[in-house]
Formats: sequence, structure tokens, C-alpha cells
Amino acid sequence: MHRGKTLFEKIMAAHGVDPCPEPGQPLAIPIDQTLTQDATGTMAYLEFEALGLDRVRTQLSVSYVDHNTLQAGFANFDDHIFLRTVAARYGVVFSSPGNGIAHQVHLERFGAPGLTLLGSDSHTCTGGGLGMVAIGAGGLDVAMAMAGEPFTVPMPDIVGVRLTGELPPWSSAKDVILELLRRETVKGGVGRVFEYTGPGVKTLSVPQRATITNMGAELGATTSLFPSDENTLAFLKAQGRQDLYKPLGADPDTTYAGNIEIDLSDIEPLAACPHMPDEVRPVRELSGLTVNQVIIGSCTNSSFADLATVAAMLDGRTVHPETSLVIAPGSRQVLAMLASSGYLEKLIHSGARILECVCGPCIGAGQAPPSAGITVRTFNRNFKGRSGTADAGIYLTSPQTAAACAIFGCFADPQQLGEPPVITIPKTFPVVDEAIIHPPEDSSSVQVVRGPNIKPLPKANPVGEELSGPVLIALGDNITTDDILPAGTHILQYRSNIPAIAQYLFSQLDPEFAKRAQKAGQGFIVAGENYGQGSSREHAAISPMYFGVRAVLALSFARIHRANLINFGIVPLILTERKQLEGILQGDILALEKAGEKIYNQQSFVIKNKSRDNSVINVRLDLNDKERQVVAAGGKLNWYRQNRA
Repeated sequence: MHRGKTLFEKIMAAHGVDPCPEPGQPLAIPIDQTLTQDATGTMAYLEFEALGLDRVRTQLSVSYVDHNTLQAGFANFDDHIFLRTVAARYGVVFSSPGNGIAHQVHLERFGAPGLTLLGSDSHTCTGGGLGMVAIGAGGLDVAMAMAGEPFTVPMPDIVGVRLTGELPPWSSAKDVILELLRRETVKGGVGRVFEYTGPGVKTLSVPQRATITNMGAELGATTSLFPSDENTLAFLKAQGRQDLYKPLGADPDTTYAGNIEIDLSDIEPLAACPHMPDEVRPVRELSGLTVNQVIIGSCTNSSFADLATVAAMLDGRTVHPETSLVIAPGSRQVLAMLASSGYLEKLIHSGARILECVCGPCIGAGQAPPSAGITVRTFNRNFKGRSGTADAGIYLTSPQTAAACAIFGCFADPQQLGEPPVITIPKTFPVVDEAIIHPPEDSSSVQVVRGPNIKPLPKANPVGEELSGPVLIALGDNITTDDILPAGTHILQYRSNIPAIAQYLFSQLDPEFAKRAQKAGQGFIVAGENYGQGSSREHAAISPMYFGVRAVLALSFARIHRANLINFGIVPLILTERKQLEGILQGDILALEKAGEKIYNQQSFVIKNKSRDNSVINVRLDLNDKERQVVAAGGKLNWYRQNRA
């Protein structure tokens, strides 16, 4: 029986993958473009160098510096110099510090409908707002893509999200994705692609669509997609890139693996409450709650339209005297437009603080709220401690709601301000590319500069006949990569120095973990559901590997972190029953006998808990043949070298 294709399947077919495999089977995606950011990029380029190639083999690769720009010491600047020179050496475009947040700039200057994009940042999926298959991954997967290798991921289920109606005044695209998170939770997108359809799509601009696809990462989705239509053409025309436009959409007779209906006209201002993006409540229920700090920006909500709306709301008003308002434009283009249109002056006169065009507070790099404070942010994550203040409460809202909170000094529905301002979006945006550096055609003489903070990649060993050791830590559900390896400037500066950054493993949950792991020399991690949700930081897998962690036993894994564990030779073992968690305690000695044989050939087997009279722990290993080879070899670099030889 004939079935029309989804947009995802059409883009795969255009890349030579037709038909797509059945859900759960390996899908090898040819990659057109890659992006990295500096917090993950240093490691990704060290990994690319280890592959031994002279130049990247993608259509385009871009290295962004948007995370570690505080430069409190030499380490960040040294990394920037390394990234600039390694980009020139291997044919990568370099976006300089302060030029803008990777996903905002890529949307403006490089993204195009129908292309595939792989990025070493979980919010690479922002590009889906432009009709791209844009996927976040670990740095090693991006390095392999730069080497011309396809990116392999289990074929996802394609879920249709049908939008009808139109957003009412004061409701926003951010409220749409918060509503979806409220319904589906942070685990609701695992193994799925969300594809947006329906008449409501045409009411949303590309920046609004990008806000929605950006936070598909918080759902755990492989990616999210909007069609490419007249609104896409208008956006590309504004950027002077209309030649890259092509209309794209699902076939009218396609059927989806699941269907979700959202009537945009029913959407009201929402807020994600501490400490998860799916703890969503209507803003009206929070009315009057004191707000100490408001920050508007991040890759989710820092477009010209977002910030111009905030500036218009603040025109003639001042920020509440007991609330700090911080504005972080998403790119130099956005900042230039705010300045030329007069909106920047309105923000300045309101009492707002203006940051450079970087991620900054979103990853704990400055602007920490007060102790036990309330901070309202237009960001995408509100994990405990991510703001830099361990006991602060982080709320995620739209720019409109955030601005209302800044005006009133407490949670307030923006509808209290009357009619919303009308913002005119220019038909032509200025090209602000002065801080984008293109590589030379002949880069053979370029010298890569390495500061003392940049250390060689640690090496993983192949799996032996037996994996044994203590349980180094036993954890619950929804452990994030922030829990595993926290953000913050004092830690981010060591992203190119695994021996140093590994000392912070699980430091927020157990300050003694690093010492214990280092002393043990090898061991296991045990956790509940959705282990490793959050960012793409592969350091959360490399650092455990550095300390000798050989396997993680969990009820389920987040997609990107699962891949990162495999890439660095850590076996992701799935516990078959929740009650088994209760019988595994920190310090228990576990043993997997005939480990190599089982990893190669078996899907289900047992681990013995030697501290509990050799009691049996039933586990499952859901790996395809290639993943089994990679894990057994001690990681993807070892596997690549073996196969290349």
C-alpha cells in the first residue's frame, strides 16, 4: 500500500537513503554541514587531528566560539587561538568570540532547507526551523562527519505535530514548546522526530519555528522539523541568501507513527519551574512570586524579533528596582539591528544590562542569581545549579513574560500590560560577517597553536575477558550531563584538558567521587531512567573513561550520551527491572565474565554482584553490530584506526 513520505524521509531520500530503515534499525545519514562550539570543539578538533586527514570533507564546517568567552585566565584564550588555527589548517570557517551564538548565527548565515547538519551541541536541532535535518551529537561523531563518514543513529519514529489556529496576543512560540514539554515530558522525544504540520505552521516565522525546534532537545528528540515555505523564503531573502531556498514539506497522504494536535489559539503564557524543563505551569498560577533576576537571550530566544519586542515593552518604563534585567543578543547582526533601529537605546534607558553576543549565563558563565534567589530566563534548561547558584530557582519563559517580570519585579502575566507592541521586521537584514574568518585554500603551511591547557586525548583500552570493579556511584532517574560534569566557568576552562576536568565528575552530587574513582582504577556507574539527558558534552563520557569506568548500568539512556559512551568504549547496559536498582549499592563489586564474547554476540546476559553472594543482575545490550565492534575496540577512534589500517 502506497504511503506518502514524511519531510524527514524526503530529505533522507535526497541524500541517497531510500527507503529509510525500520524504526530502531541503524540509519546512516550523509552529513552536509557540521558545527562545533568552543566548549566541545576543542576536543572535536583534537579527535579530527587523530584521524590523520589533511582537510575536512564536508560541504561546510563552522567552528563557533560562544561558550568560554569570559577569559578569566589564559586557558579560554589559548583554546580560542587553537580553534582559530586548527580551523585554518583543516578548512573550517571560524566564527570569532563575540560574533554570536552558534545556532543563531548558523540560522542567519549558513543554514539552508533540505541540508543535513551535525553539531557538537545538543541544540543543533535549532536548524530544523529552517527545514534542515539538524542533529546534536558528541564531538567524536562530528569529527567523523568532518572526515566524510555518515552519522549513524537508530531510525526514529516520525511523529506529526499538527498546529491549528493562531497564537493569541502575548502568547509565543516559547509557550508552544513548553506546552509540548508539559504533555510529553523530557523523555517524550527519545527515539522520535517531531515534524510540524498543519495550517498553524504558516503563522510562525523562521525565528519562532527555531525556538520550537531548539527545545526539541529538552524532549530528548533526535530532531524536529518544520517545512520550508514562503516564510522560509522571506527569512532567506532578508539574509541575502534566497538562492538557497527550496520548498519542502511532507506528502499530503503521509501517515505518522504518532500524532499530536496543538491549537495555537489555546496557548497561554507558560513557565517551566525548577528544576526540569517539563515542570510547566501557567504564568497566572505564579502571579506575585518575587523575581530577583531576569535574563533574556540564549540560542532559544535572542533573535531581533524577540529583543525588539522586549525593548518596545520597556519603552518609557524602567526595570523594577529590586530586579536585575540582563539582555544577551544572539548575534552581532541582532545587536547591530537593535542599535540602528533605536531599540538598543530603549533597553539601555530601561536600566537593562547588555552582554556580548554569547551563551554566557545559559551555561553558568556569569550572571549567577543571588543565594536562594529566583531567576527568570528565556533559556532552554533549568537544571539545579546550572545558573551558578546551587540553591536558586530557575524558571523558563518567553521573552514577553520575562519582560513583564522585570517590569513588575515578580511573576506577572504580560497581558497586564495591555495591548502588545507591534514590531516591524525589516525585509532586509544587514550582513555582519566581519568576525567570520574563512580558511585559506592552501592551508598546508598553517601552524596549529596549542597552549599549555590543551592536553592529548586519553586512550581507551579494548574490552578484556572480564569487566570487574566497584560501583563508584548509584543514582536515580533523569541524571543530566550537568549532574555528571557541571557547567560553569571554573570547569568549562578545562574542556581541552581531560585530566583536569575529570576531577569535577559528579562533584555536585558527590564531591568525593573523583578521588574514589581514581583510587579504584576501574568500576561501574549505576542509574535509573534517562541517564545522561541534557547537553552533548562528550566530556561526561571521556572523563569516566579516563578514570577507568567500563560500563554504566541504567534503566534507559538519553540518545546523545548513549552514543558518547559507546564512542569512548563504555558499555551502556540496560537493567531489565527497576527493582534491581534497590539491590545495587555504592561500593558493591560487580563482575561481567567473558565480557568480550558477550559484547560481540549476546543481547541479554547477567552480571554478578560479588558483594551480595554473587546475586545475578539481568542486563540487556541493545547495540547494533558496528556499535558492538566500537565498544569492544575501546571506542570509535580505536575502531576507526583498525578499520582504516
